[in-house]
Amino acid sequence: MERLKCIIQYDGTNYAGYQIQPNGNTVQAELEKALSKMHKGRMVKVSASGRTDSGVHALGQVIHFDTDLNIPVPNWKRALSSLLPSDIHVSSVENVSRDFHARYDTTGKEYRYYVWNDREPNVFKRHFRCHVKADLDIAAMQKACQFIEGQHDFTSFCSPRTDIKGDKIRVIHEASVQKEGEEIVFIFRGSGFLYNMVRILVGTLLEVGRHDRDPEEIPVIIEAKEREAAGKTAPPQGLFLWKVSYD
Repeated sequence: MERLKCIIQYDGTNYAGYQIQPNGNTVQAELEKALSKMHKGRMVKVSASGRTDSGVHALGQVIHFDTDLNIPVPNWKRALSSLLPSDIHVSSVENVSRDFHARYDTTGKEYRYYVWNDREPNVFKRHFRCHVKADLDIAAMQKACQFIEGQHDFTSFCSPRTDIKGDKIRVIHEASVQKEGEEIVFIFRGSGFLYNMVRILVGTLLEVGRHDRDPEEIPVIIEAKEREAAGKTAPPQGLFLWKVSYD
């Protein structure tokens, strides 16, 4: 028996999120279905670095699973990808020690959120960009990002539907925003993230960009530790789990 670690990417448009659930197909269900075929119908449990919501995408999701199949590691990538739908792809596969865990061993994650900022929508990017028509003040949002960086209790930026036990203190190493043409990208790197945290951060920053809030309100929102203090939750389609880090 050996443990394999895979980096996978997926277009989350047609999935009810990453994690298996009763209603709707999920990325995890497709992965386990493919592995079951490879293991002659035997169930193979997959563990991931974390779950993503319906409509959210991943470029660097990390999973692990145990297998007793005698397949050379270089062949796993092609074999597994061939059994997956075209909107899920295995980027890499490697052997890891039996005590490696995709979720519990993470040391940090990077998320990116993309906005299409133009009067007219882009129909070809509608599943991968949040469309915002209004003019946005990039400098104001950049200033607000500075208040997000560091160690804080991010309760105000966490959905009340969370099942997280314990404190909501996280360390954000980078919060930034930049504009390239009609596209705006928000980048968040941190020790960990709460349920809906990035989407709520983006929703709040977009309110700053529209001048509905001042950048200096961010510390006040953090201090409030109340979800109602922060802005709206941004739509899922602009969000990408970009990279997961390990020691």
